[in-house]
Amino acid sequence: MNQTFNLIEEITRNDGTIYYELGNISENSRAEYAAEHGMIKEVRILKMNIPRSSHVEKVEDFINHHYDLLPLESDHFDEWVKPDDIQAEMKQILLDNKLG
Repeated sequence: MNQTFNLIEEITRNDGTIYYELGNISENSRAEYAAEHGMIKEVRILKMNIPRSSHVEKVEDFINHHYDLLPLESDHFDEWVKPDDIQAEMKQILLDNKLG
């Protein structure tokens, strides 16, 4: 099942470092569950209803082809590791949404 992403989250790892991720309500629920169970420290929604762009579509395509959709109550939290070209797309999404 392919996911469509429409929000940007700020995720704080347990070591205190922060990264930004695309998400949707389902992914945010998974991250909230992970935070409540100590898999990550915190998750915050920074922006909802982000505009669709070719950058968003490229990141979505990568995630949908490389990562499985986890159940809400999973025993782990996957940080989606992206190659440099997809990281560049993510950076552009942050800039487009005035978050970078």
